[in-house]
Amino acid sequence: MPAGAQTTSAAGELPRRPVFVTTHWSIVLSARDQASPQSAEALERLCRAYWYPLYAYVRRSGQSPPAAEDLTQEFFARLLVKGYLDAADREKGRFRTFLLVALKRFLAREWERACAQKRGGGRQAIPLDTALAERLYAADPGTDASPDRLYERRCALLLLDAAFKRLEQEFMGTDKAGEFEALKPYLTAARGEIPYGELARRLNRDEGAARVAVHRFRKRYRELFREEVAQTVAGPEEIEDEMRHLLAALAG
Repeated sequence: MPAGAQTTSAAGELPRRPVFVTTHWSIVLSARDQASPQSAEALERLCRAYWYPLYAYVRRSGQSPPAAEDLTQEFFARLLVKGYLDAADREKGRFRTFLLVALKRFLAREWERACAQKRGGGRQAIPLDTALAERLYAADPGTDASPDRLYERRCALLLLDAAFKRLEQEFMGTDKAGEFEALKPYLTAARGEIPYGELARRLNRDEGAARVAVHRFRKRYRELFREEVAQTVAGPEEIEDEMRHLLAALAG
């Protein structure tokens, strides 16, 4: 089956996209010593997704918003063009781990030179929405959360949000938009908190069918989260452990 093809789903379910055997991060790792356009594109896509967790780490480390923007921007510029991937360890192949270790080394050794550049004079490798970043940062846990804990939490939320957006797109691409809006409030609700009778009326189904719809909705969300996690690890054997780690970071 060609990459990106959708698998056939059971009756009444949305089309499914399989987890790719070759993930974005494994492409980057396997091609890090080559001038590979595929590797560069995969790395830039990952960096675009992870910029806020790194920005939040820099902010929580004591930097002002302008300094955090400059440092994050310069870090990405160097990451993409300076061969930082040579330090990536395939045995520790989680993308979030690699990024944080690389950022810490950058901040420890080179932040003074990065901050000395005139504002706006650095390479704009990844567009940063500073206003959005500050709104997100204000909503994050208080100062009792360490930079590392904040980074881990934001990495987890990033992948959950990506899974949610894909779930929404799947429904909106069919005639099930109304079903998505009805089911959305119960995506993470405890089972005893779901008013199945009321939901059944909204869906114009019986209560048993409403229960099945909630089960499939939540199951699909977990599948999409797993697919998002798969893009950030070096191999499929790491997926389950990474999922447990990320969910523990949220719970903590």
